[in-house]
Amino acid sequence: MSTEGIHAVFLETHNWGKAAKFFQSLGYELEFATDHNSGQLRNGTGPAVFIAEVPETQETRTRLVLKVADEAEFQPGPGVEVVEPFAGTHYGTREAVVRDPDGRLWTLQA
Repeated sequence: MSTEGIHAVFLETHNWGKAAKFFQSLGYELEFATDHNSGQLRNGTGPAVFIAEVPETQETRTRLVLKVADEAEFQPGPGVEVVEPFAGTHYGTREAVVRDPDGRLWTLQA
């Protein structure tokens, strides 16, 4: 079984409010916000953009999250290094991390 395409974009920011307003100015609508400076926005039926605020001392990261329908059926092909196998997250999903041949990390969400 393969992935089903881009599920979400995960962005870290130093200012949740400014980042959310930026995406809203581009036509994204806020789906939800948390009580710890993060939230999810979406434009139409496209992938979600989840934004989380991190301390100023931490470098911000951007990750693409690829959808996997069934983690038990998922079998990575040649050239896919599994860095972290599927495990539960604090926000209720199951995620794995893989590395591509150029060293980029990709999140898979089941």
